[in-house]
Amino acid sequence: MALKVLVVGGAGYIGSHMVKRLGQLGCTVTTLDNLSAGHRDAVLSGELVQGDLADRPMLDALFARGRFDVVMHFASFIQVGESVKEPAKYYDNNVTNTLILLDAMRAAGVQRFIFSSTAATFGEPQYVPIDEAHPQQPINPYGRTKFMVEQVLRDYEVAYGLQSVVLRYFNAAGADPEGQLGERHEPETHLIPLVLQAASGRRPHIHVFGRDYDTPDGTCIRDYIHIQDLCEAHWLAIQSLLAGKGSQAYNLGNGSGFSVQEVIDTARAITGQAIPVVDGPRRAGDPARLVADASQARERLGWQPQYADLATIVRHAWQWEQKVAAQR
Repeated sequence: MALKVLVVGGAGYIGSHMVKRLGQLGCTVTTLDNLSAGHRDAVLSGELVQGDLADRPMLDALFARGRFDVVMHFASFIQVGESVKEPAKYYDNNVTNTLILLDAMRAAGVQRFIFSSTAATFGEPQYVPIDEAHPQQPINPYGRTKFMVEQVLRDYEVAYGLQSVVLRYFNAAGADPEGQLGERHEPETHLIPLVLQAASGRRPHIHVFGRDYDTPDGTCIRDYIHIQDLCEAHWLAIQSLLAGKGSQAYNLGNGSGFSVQEVIDTARAITGQAIPVVDGPRRAGDPARLVADASQARERLGWQPQYADLATIVRHAWQWEQKVAAQR
């Protein structure tokens, strides 16, 4: 029998790629999304239910007819700067609404949960690469909301037997290799799409915040993980829960850091465009290096990233950016 999966936030960037992958794997997929940030046309498999996590009666009705084997939760607000200015919005959506979802699952007897968490739960890195043993001391409301849910999941396992896999992303990047999906954030805050929008002419330039970091070229280093590799880790996490391996938490990155300047240079090479750069001062709270140690995911889940090189990530993202730019 086909695996029945509820994907919450399945019309967004990461969720939509996951929905497509689940469809390819033969799963019966239901997407729940309020379309506040997602896109109806990004849901390429299964049914789309437009609804809000705050609507408990809607959730109860959905679970009553769904009989889901697993729930995947991608829906959250993700902008660090906005979370500092509007923490209420973030606690309400990322924490309160997740509790409503978990309690609806509990009432329906659904016991498997995959949660999108973030490297922001670690705060300022005490060492790199960052493994799962690194202290979690988030320094902004966004990171705190994700950390709170991680703690809730541990308590729900003890009290109610909920089995969960927490996946902490570093920098999700790239796009569907077949060109059907990609990043469409409004506003866009991620480096690679911003650089490529400067290449396509959709924005005049790219800002580089700080060239005096303790890194080889002076710009910040981040760990970029291809969206397809991210989806594969989620699928392996589902398999782990189905095999009865219990709750787990993993850091997901490709283990290689790339600097802001390396991203710009790679984008210039792939696009053939000059990509104007405007230098600015450092941003508060930007660590010099954020790189994942994902060895536990490799060892325990059998995860093997297929698209770890920066050029492939940028090439797939550029394919998508050209498609979007042509439609403007």
